[in-house]
Amino acid sequence: MSWVLKGPAQRFEPREWFAGPEVVELALTGEIGAVRYVEPRALVCTAPRVAVRSGPEATAEAVSELLFGEGFEIVEVKAGFALGRSLHDRYIGWVPFDALALPGAEPTHRITGRRAPVFAAASIKAAVVMELPFSARVSGGLDGNFLALSGGGHVHRRHVEAAPANRFDAAAIFADAPYLWGGRSPDGVDCSGLVQQALAAEGISLRRDTDLQVAEGEAVKFAAREAGDLVFWPGHVGLLLQGDRLCHANAYWMRVVTEPLADVMARLPDAGEPVVRRFS
Repeated sequence: MSWVLKGPAQRFEPREWFAGPEVVELALTGEIGAVRYVEPRALVCTAPRVAVRSGPEATAEAVSELLFGEGFEIVEVKAGFALGRSLHDRYIGWVPFDALALPGAEPTHRITGRRAPVFAAASIKAAVVMELPFSARVSGGLDGNFLALSGGGHVHRRHVEAAPANRFDAAAIFADAPYLWGGRSPDGVDCSGLVQQALAAEGISLRRDTDLQVAEGEAVKFAAREAGDLVFWPGHVGLLLQGDRLCHANAYWMRVVTEPLADVMARLPDAGEPVVRRFS
């Protein structure tokens, strides 16, 4: 996702606040004048993964992605799409309304593999009714070797972990995942989505776009960089690993790769020294 630093930040970031001109959320009463204020309504994603788009049509640009079990609070429905905000990172966009439902039981587990088959019964020989991506939120109770999901279906216990989950090697989980603008799963991911998921696996919340991410965390001198830091260029970000190698989703390779940081910098000779941020 792209970023440009131009003067002071807007007081109410339009990618994270319903701040008009047509929709102003109730929380901004007294801050922004409006004829009508709207109280967001909390729903939850019921599709394995669905694009969050810039407008209420299937051909609109994808700006992010919502995964199964993630919360999405909506303020408007138009042409079969709901305008709303992802609860995990406050990012605003349009999602097909039929991919949402009223919240059920609170998530108890999350998917820990690249994807997990959901079986119709507690057997690996049963029919697969859907596949859930890494980091999808689910609820249910253990039934032998399976988690019986509250909404139906069974996931093998090897594919889930109770929330909050242990740390995971995001570089391994997302290795060779195709590059997909707006994506957040191993089926397709962009640079800011990858680092967002990597830090989430460490229990750290990160905003969605690179220009929002680079404004967070602790500033670190480039020469003092360490494994675990995020390395930013205008429009790009990656996760620094041991050996001064960068794990990143990029349009050069069109996939997630881990390669020497020096190689990445050599391809960006006009970008200057990258910015480093540390999150802990």
